[in-house]
Amino acid sequence: MISLTQALIRAKSYSGQERQVVDTLTEFFRQNHFDKITIDDYGNVIGSVYGNRPGPAILFDGHIDTVPVVDPSVWTHDPFGGQIEDGCIYGRGTSDMKGAVAAMSCAIASFVKDNGRDFAGSIHIAGVVHEECFEGVAARAISKAVQPDIVVIGEASELNLKIGQRGRAEIKIETYGKSAHSANPEKGVNAVYSMCRLIPRLAEIEPPTNPRLNKGIMELTDILSSPYPGASVVPDLCTATYDRRLLPGETKESVLAPVLEVIKKLEQEDPRFKAKAYFAVAEEECYTENKITGERFFPGWLMDPEEDYIRKIKARMDELGINPRLTEYNFCTNGSHYAGEAGIRTIGFGPSRENLAHTVDEYVEIEQLEKAMLGYIGIMEALLKED
Repeated sequence: MISLTQALIRAKSYSGQERQVVDTLTEFFRQNHFDKITIDDYGNVIGSVYGNRPGPAILFDGHIDTVPVVDPSVWTHDPFGGQIEDGCIYGRGTSDMKGAVAAMSCAIASFVKDNGRDFAGSIHIAGVVHEECFEGVAARAISKAVQPDIVVIGEASELNLKIGQRGRAEIKIETYGKSAHSANPEKGVNAVYSMCRLIPRLAEIEPPTNPRLNKGIMELTDILSSPYPGASVVPDLCTATYDRRLLPGETKESVLAPVLEVIKKLEQEDPRFKAKAYFAVAEEECYTENKITGERFFPGWLMDPEEDYIRKIKARMDELGINPRLTEYNFCTNGSHYAGEAGIRTIGFGPSRENLAHTVDEYVEIEQLEKAMLGYIGIMEALLKED
């Protein structure tokens, strides 16, 4: 497990550049006699093992892309060295989340070595691309291929069981004006002034709350006028971006509705006021040279802690001495698709702390990896080895 973690860290894999990690995982799956290995159009890699009798399909999900290292010189360890010091492995992606991918892969290999194919159902592990850009978009192809009954998200949880998360949406709002020379502003309509009127009204919108996931959020994150720089021109366009943190049950329609209502009222008050709101859409290139496109709306989700599969997993982990708490993620994961969009039973469990993701000198503790691997084996035992 340690060697595989190091190999994955040494394979630099910014979003859209995951090929070397896919090759490393593919070789591991082959060496450990996985029954099926597939790579889809996006470049996701899936390793599968099948039991000798019918049962549930369990999917272990781990993204294999990382955010970039902006300045390697500020790191005290090589970001792509996989160095070990004081019981920790250092490098970009150790915590988020190549350590978990290695632990899941080795857990499956160990489970199969100990049990052969004497279990009910099937086990799948997905190395997912482009998660840092689009939480859940590449995962749509995985759930279509695997059709899992239960998904285990391996994102960092400090060995606790995660039963939900807030989602997120990126809302773009545009106000429109009329260009004019800034020496004669009365001949134009300043789109920035229109945005300044709109922003305080939007601040009055109150997103919903949830007793477990706290409150939804709508926060202004940037504003850009056009043309920019202005160069003596009254701007005819102003674009604002809002980060909207979503709660379970919120839809695209319900999130945009109050924003559109504010715009409608301002348009009624002033015929010169014009604006629109929509969800941002982005496109990236995969290492397979195919395109991945996604609207930036990633739903929230929350599982019932009394669900049978959660109780079984919790009981087995308690027997193994892991003793996890049932909590929720503070960030967005591929669970936005599996649970939020597809309604698949989902749980999160992974090594390391959530706040180590994307940091300088990112690391994962080897003890956390070992316990995570044990926990993943426990999940398979709880769900696939019943009499």
